[in-house]
Amino acid sequence: MGRPDPEEGQLPAPVKPPDGGWGWIVLLGCFVITGFSYAFPKAVSVYFKELMKDFHVGYSDTAWISSIMLAMLYGTGPVCSIMVNQFGCRPVMLIGGLLASAGMILASFTTNIIELYLTAGVLTGLGMALNFQPSLIMLGTYFDKRRPLANGLAAAGSPVFLSSLSPLGQVLLEKFGWRGGFLIMGGLLLNCCTCGAVMRPLDMGMKRKMGKAQDKYEAKEMLPIGGKSEEGISTTDGTKKGKKAKKKPKKGKKLLDFSIFSNRGFIIYTISKFILVLGLFVPPILLVNYAKDTGVPDTEAAFLLSIIGFIDIFARPACGMVAGLKWVRPHVAYLFSFSMLFNGLTDICSARASNYTGLVIFCVFFGISYGMVGALQFEVLMAIVGSQKFSSAIGLVLLIEAFAVLIGPPSAGRLVDALKNYEVIFYLAGSEVVLSALFLGVASYCCLNRGKKEPPPENNPTAGAGSDTEEAESDVQEAEEHSSDNHQPAHSTDNAVVVASEEANHVAEEQRGEGGGCPAGDGEVLARDGCNADQMVERDSF
Repeated sequence: MGRPDPEEGQLPAPVKPPDGGWGWIVLLGCFVITGFSYAFPKAVSVYFKELMKDFHVGYSDTAWISSIMLAMLYGTGPVCSIMVNQFGCRPVMLIGGLLASAGMILASFTTNIIELYLTAGVLTGLGMALNFQPSLIMLGTYFDKRRPLANGLAAAGSPVFLSSLSPLGQVLLEKFGWRGGFLIMGGLLLNCCTCGAVMRPLDMGMKRKMGKAQDKYEAKEMLPIGGKSEEGISTTDGTKKGKKAKKKPKKGKKLLDFSIFSNRGFIIYTISKFILVLGLFVPPILLVNYAKDTGVPDTEAAFLLSIIGFIDIFARPACGMVAGLKWVRPHVAYLFSFSMLFNGLTDICSARASNYTGLVIFCVFFGISYGMVGALQFEVLMAIVGSQKFSSAIGLVLLIEAFAVLIGPPSAGRLVDALKNYEVIFYLAGSEVVLSALFLGVASYCCLNRGKKEPPPENNPTAGAGSDTEEAESDVQEAEEHSSDNHQPAHSTDNAVVVASEEANHVAEEQRGEGGGCPAGDGEVLARDGCNADQMVERDSF
């Protein structure tokens, strides 16, 4: 028993998130990665007409490029989780940036649509997936108190980049053609490597190193200056090394933690998110064609998406600030449920919009609600599973969402072709979003709150100090065994036992000061058990 040590292969105690400092650089990198991940598949659509002419294919064939990108972004979630747990966030993001860039560069040399699927679709989509998920994990590592605000600011990268990449793509297409545009886009994606390079992991072993340095400093202060001090320190280090050798061998780290499925909150979140994705993306996909069918000119119809993006830019950080308030953050799941309900009701109420003014009003409210959902979705997941299991949780959630992405929008398109009526599609999509909101809110209240009302078990006042106390006792015993086995001089043995006894009493005093519940006299009992009377006198003389 004892404190976990990174050198022994055990998980160390996590360092407290700094909530600032280098975390703001990490937030900037996450902002860029989120922007590329969500906006790039949509921005590529400006090249579709040229691709249709060169490859003699239809619109549905070129649309598969964006679909494959999104499918890779969502469907490779577990693969990303395994790689992050095995190699860490920074190496995975560097590899992802290279893959994303290489995919677009190779796509500029393709000669048929299948090669585009494999390069721009699979390779670039996989690269963006290997960047997106680790960036969210690092964001949760660096922020705790300000995490809702950080998630909102990072999520704002999606509308900002969508507003920038689409016009940029149009300019590149006019000046360099689609091949030159793909080549330059591939160069832009190399910025993902820069973002990955700034994802510096927190030093998990810092506390342990400081503790060892403090122990050596205290040993030098207690022992006389000269050879005895060095002997005492070396003997103490020897006892700790001997103790480490007796401990259990390290356990292999889980590459994908499926134990999160035992968390009821995670199950509720996953089901509600699956239902949400079925209808969330349908209205913005069909909005432009819906406006054209009602008689709105092409330029004005395209401007509707710009309205949603502009509102979304401000909605996400604002919602993150609200979610970070002290009286709101404990109930962030209900705020997420409200945002989904708001979004679903917006779809339902706008189904009968028959003029441009009504569609503009719909875009304003949809942009607000859509931004709220985007700002809160990963914050709620972090709050449910915690930062330690977030890497596995987000991978599994994205995999489940991938099925919903492949079911929802294509099914809506087929219904439009069959019914020739957009009103039914808006009703259906809004109903799915409302259902997900009601399920999340009701299930969270009924299932999770009941578990919280159960009285927690009473804490044993001595339980908090058990592991450290037993460790100190074992240090005393092993110091005696070490000295007797190696036939050290008497003064060296006494010094080793004295240092170990002082360490035991020091641990007990710290726990009493921190409210650990140790009764008075524990330090004396440890001294009596580990030392004889002569050694007690010698310890007091120091």
